[in-house]
Amino acid sequence: MKRKPESEILEEILATCGSLPHVRLFRNNVGVATTANGYTIRYGLMPGSADLIGWRTIEVTPDMVGTKIAQFLSVEVKSSIGKPSAAQKNWHARVNEAGGFAVISRGDEYLLGQL
Repeated sequence: MKRKPESEILEEILATCGSLPHVRLFRNNVGVATTANGYTIRYGLMPGSADLIGWRTIEVTPDMVGTKIAQFLSVEVKSSIGKPSAAQKNWHARVNEAGGFAVISRGDEYLLGQL
C-alpha cells in the first residue's frame, strides 16, 4: 500500500475539520525567503510551530457559568512514518502546558477522535 504524503493528509484534515462547527484551523507555513535585493524574510509563527493552528470551542466547567471559550489548537501533520523534530516536540509540549490542545496527526480519522 502506498503511503499518503503529508500534504495530502493535511488537505484531508482541513476538509474534514472545516465541517465541524466547533473547530477552525488555518495553514501555518514557516520558513525563510530571500528577496531579489538580498533581504531575508522570515514567515510563519516560529520554527517548530505546527502545520495547522486555530481553535476549538469548548464549554467550560459549571464554576465558570457554562460559558464557552476558544482553546488554542495546534495540529502537526505527519505521514505514517514521519517523526516530529525536536523543535516540533518542544512547541507541542509548550502549547499543552499552557492549556492549549496540541496533537500530532497522521490522518483526519485519528484527529476526529481527539476533537
